Amino acid sequence: MGSIRQFVAGSGQASGQRQFLKVIGLFVCVCLSASGALGQGAAKLKVTGKIVDAQTTDPLGYASIRLFKSADSSFVSGAITDETGGFIVDIAAGTYYALSEFIGYKPQYTSNVRLTAANSPLDLGLIKVAPSARTLDEVTVQAEKSTMELSLDKKIFNVGQDLANAGGTAVDILTNVPSVAVDVEGNVSLRGSGNVRILIDGKPSGLVSIKGASGLQQLQGSMIERVEIITNPSARYEAEGMGGVINIVLKKERKEGINGSFDIITGHPTNYGAAANVNYRRKNLNFFINYTMSYRNTPGKNFVYQELYRDDSTFIMERDMKTNLKGMANSARGGIDYYFNPKNILTGSYTWRTSKGKRFSTLTYRDYLTNKDNLTSYTIRTQDETETEPNSEYSITYKKTFDRKGREFTADVRYLDNWENSDQYYNENVFNPNGSPSDIAPLLQRAVNYETEKQLLFQVDYVHPFAKDGKFEAGGRSSSRDMTNDYAVTQRASDGGWITLPGLTNDFLYEENINAVYGMIGNKTGRLSYQAGLRAEWTGVTTELKQTAEVNKRTYANLFPSVHLTYDLAKQNAFQLSFSRRVRRPQYNDLSPFATYSDNRNYWSGNPDLNPEFTNAFELGHIKYLTKGSLTSSLYYRHTNGKITSIRRVQEDGSSYTRPENLGTEDAYGAEFTSSFNPVQWWKFDASFNFFRAITDGANVDDTFKSDTYSWFVRAMSRLTLWKTTDVQLRGNYEAPQQTPQGRRKALATLDLAATRDILKNNATLTLSIIDVFNSRKFRSITEGANFYTRNSSQGRLRQINLTLNYRLHQAKKKPKESLEGDF
Repeated sequence: MGSIRQFVAGSGQASGQRQFLKVIGLFVCVCLSASGALGQGAAKLKVTGKIVDAQTTDPLGYASIRLFKSADSSFVSGAITDETGGFIVDIAAGTYYALSEFIGYKPQYTSNVRLTAANSPLDLGLIKVAPSARTLDEVTVQAEKSTMELSLDKKIFNVGQDLANAGGTAVDILTNVPSVAVDVEGNVSLRGSGNVRILIDGKPSGLVSIKGASGLQQLQGSMIERVEIITNPSARYEAEGMGGVINIVLKKERKEGINGSFDIITGHPTNYGAAANVNYRRKNLNFFINYTMSYRNTPGKNFVYQELYRDDSTFIMERDMKTNLKGMANSARGGIDYYFNPKNILTGSYTWRTSKGKRFSTLTYRDYLTNKDNLTSYTIRTQDETETEPNSEYSITYKKTFDRKGREFTADVRYLDNWENSDQYYNENVFNPNGSPSDIAPLLQRAVNYETEKQLLFQVDYVHPFAKDGKFEAGGRSSSRDMTNDYAVTQRASDGGWITLPGLTNDFLYEENINAVYGMIGNKTGRLSYQAGLRAEWTGVTTELKQTAEVNKRTYANLFPSVHLTYDLAKQNAFQLSFSRRVRRPQYNDLSPFATYSDNRNYWSGNPDLNPEFTNAFELGHIKYLTKGSLTSSLYYRHTNGKITSIRRVQEDGSSYTRPENLGTEDAYGAEFTSSFNPVQWWKFDASFNFFRAITDGANVDDTFKSDTYSWFVRAMSRLTLWKTTDVQLRGNYEAPQQTPQGRRKALATLDLAATRDILKNNATLTLSIIDVFNSRKFRSITEGANFYTRNSSQGRLRQINLTLNYRLHQAKKKPKESLEGDF
């Protein structure tokens, strides 16, 4: 399931891109405005005007303008633009020059600004700023955006500029996003919290649906433009997601004419792929399509050592597992934007993805009594699985804007139709210590699993600005989801027939309905900006085991408030204090009672009796913009009731069962620092550091289910431009050990290396990447209970080497040595 990274830097290209640039620009510019307050104490006059895009004349909300004395170039005052692009600067009489800036655009200088009492307010008219691009031999060349862009409540990770992402999946991308961790199974955590809401283009999507976060392993990185990390979401977002929201934004252009990019990839272990991202715009119609195809053969391995204490004896079991997953995946996403007029846009899109995989695993069990010098038997078990998973998603979106900038209405309808079919055969043979067959008859077993999911979503949002800086937002959302799982395990009998194994065959039905409304209001008073919101959600979940007629129906209503306060300081500083209430509802996989059967000594299943967990999250953030970059820091605290945690129990026969359970509470404290620097033109450096303490109390389940852990993780990326068309990048991650309610997770460290070179007159880019250079990405843990001790080591993907060719058609690629003015 390969994927390819696209080098597309640029600004002002798509309305979606411009929206997130506004968010970043907001915090830069409010700091400029605040610093302007330190200006002259003389009687203030006014300078007005409007900042617009030079190509489209669209207003640029949250752009900045600064005024400098013409005599000595000293900074005097500044302001930010409102939603209409307009600004007002209060300043004393004098002669100045103005500097207008917006992220991704070239700085625009306006000279000879002469302000007197007679001409105040002085109107500078339309100030047109151009995207930071220029034409060279009919190829557009532009400065690249930072890999990471920061605001106080959101981090934006621009996928294309991280060289090591070439040839990777969404999991590879998220693995290296600040604050995010991904385990060997593809489960995502944010700041140490495993419950994260993952959205595609701001909405739930079939691309990550049935399998939850693990579905990201089949989403190719070539489809992804950026990843937005929202650690403390407002009431505008679903309340689901204790750790926050990860929004994956897919590629889409709206430029005139035809443009696109094409990718070819090869790699070792086997990784072949191709991708095309094409867009065509003519007048009031815009067509877009993304297509990816890949074939992979992914090896993995897992080791378990377990001691079971019973009857004054110690029973030792070692299990080695080696697996190969071969798979072909195809995905296509296409759609049409129809512009009734500039203020009314209707978008229809369709996403189709199918994957067919073949997994073959060999599990070797070695059983000892008392110590490892006393082998009693060993068992070889093989798994041969064939899996098919087609997914479809249909969506229609309507957006209307009004004469007053910032006022807009959006309506969205989505329908997901997904299913998955898995057919698995298991062979098991037991041998004596000397290698001869034992008296235990060989086993041949089969597990058949058929899952379906259908989801319908309606959502409307309305934004109404008022006064100068005020804004009111409201919206509603209704979603219904029906899922089924027909699961059966059979075993070959001595007469050649098949018998059903008791307790392992059933039909599981899941029905979920969530309705929500929200309202938010925000404004600005002096240096203080505020935003407060309230979201109400009504939830109904029903699960049913059809064969045994077990029905579990739950309904609950909850309120989720949010508050965000921002205080602007002088000298490019700003603080933000935020609060939100979040929920983690047990999802389908959390509730499904069916146990995995590939390893018949270590079972994992859901828990039909699981309850939701609730979190109150507080965060204090600070951002400092520097000449060569930016530095963000934050302190956070989360209090969680009903903490959902996976608990492992070992039976008398040595088999283990792991399932989620509700523990009492968890209190998590942390500090996070993120930086992005461009000290010299040829060197870019990004880094993040997160330190936290988590106190978990599970005495409501077992007095021993408690932990108090201090842990941290750090990530750094260094990118060097060595020659005109060649870049080299190093990327390192380290996650410190961490205590859990039943044991501890060990440290993890990885290093990635990548090099890229522009070819074919800068129309193409060749990238060589080595993911996990030292083959050290191993998830290791120790779990202990009253009657057992377990040590686990998993490596779901070995060292990966990829070579990727990206060719661009009428699209931009940064020119080395190009000035990065306008970027962090």
